[in-house]
Amino acid sequence: MPEKKQESFTVTDRRLFTPEGELRKDAVEEQPPAPKPASQPAPATMQASAAPETPAAHEPEAPPAPTAAEQQQQADAYRKSSRDLDRRVELGGHSAKDLEMTFERFMASLYMTAMLQLGLMHEEGGQPRIDLIGARQTIDTLSLLSEKTKGNLTAAEADFLQNCLYELHMAYVEVTNALAHPPQAPAKGTGTS
Repeated sequence: MPEKKQESFTVTDRRLFTPEGELRKDAVEEQPPAPKPASQPAPATMQASAAPETPAAHEPEAPPAPTAAEQQQQADAYRKSSRDLDRRVELGGHSAKDLEMTFERFMASLYMTAMLQLGLMHEEGGQPRIDLIGARQTIDTLSLLSEKTKGNLTAAEADFLQNCLYELHMAYVEVTNALAHPPQAPAKGTGTS
């Protein structure tokens, strides 16, 4: 019977952190992997150093911007998909114009989102849900758009935006006041008969 040759292998723990979440001491000594070719974006990695960490050390690097050719290819593919969808919509007896995004439709979308977040609207058959932080951010987004688009809107667009903001500010105040001071039930025995 032939002898079995024993092979040996070494297991190396390459994890950077201990189970407690602390940086392993031997992880600092390891060499970082060789950089990948420029055609593929490298994933963000954490590199440990003996120097104190700065907030920027944890921020991943942004991927490289697409080339002009890649942007053009993507834009062409988007337009082709949009034309295909428009044809299908029109075959269904509807107008593709109904799908076009206008400034008023964009504002109306944000308005409806804020009303849903305030719990003043809900999906049919669903329960209202309140997300005050989300509502505030949506209202602040509309305020930001109002500020940044001053002088660039038609009178109708500007009026529509201001009306949306007015109604949402009032609704936000009403909802936050109602949550801060819920109605109290009258005390028993205080009614007159």
